[in-house]
Amino acid sequence: MTEKIDENIIGFYASFNAGETDQELVKDYLWSDSGLKNKLVHLKWKNYGQGLQIILFQVYVKPIPYLRRNLREIENYRPKEKSIGIPIILDNENFFKLSETDRQQFFAESIIEKLALVELKVKRNKLEFDISQLIADVKKALNYKKLEKKPVANNGYTTMAADLLNNKTEHKSNFWSKLKNLWL
Repeated sequence: MTEKIDENIIGFYASFNAGETDQELVKDYLWSDSGLKNKLVHLKWKNYGQGLQIILFQVYVKPIPYLRRNLREIENYRPKEKSIGIPIILDNENFFKLSETDRQQFFAESIIEKLALVELKVKRNKLEFDISQLIADVKKALNYKKLEKKPVANNGYTTMAADLLNNKTEHKSNFWSKLKNLWL
């Protein structure tokens, strides 16, 4: 399923290797009235410069292992089309087992992280394009707030492991210092 609207800077493509339920869920996230396409529809390429006209997020739903291994993190810039393709993989671990809120956060984080890769391509190809402003506008449109990972409470195992490691290190350093003293 491909959709390109001439003036929108961000587009979505989806490839499915999943059941009907998963397909409908992903389609809703991408193309429903409250989907990503509609949240980002106001972002037009002309507002950011002439160097890049479409950033196509290629969503692969439960891809086969061969495809997964061969997907690049970001595709090369295509000067004739003034476009860049960016794959996003959805599977059980990173998407389907998550709650509704976590799925939305996953998409927002993925898009923002991938746009940071686009920033590198823009600089490398010396494109006339304000990627920093696009990233700021996408964050605003998706109500993006980076969540910090909460530290896991220390359950004692880490301390025991650290103590063992410190004892081994201390023992080795004593061994080497004694050996060094023998040679001097």
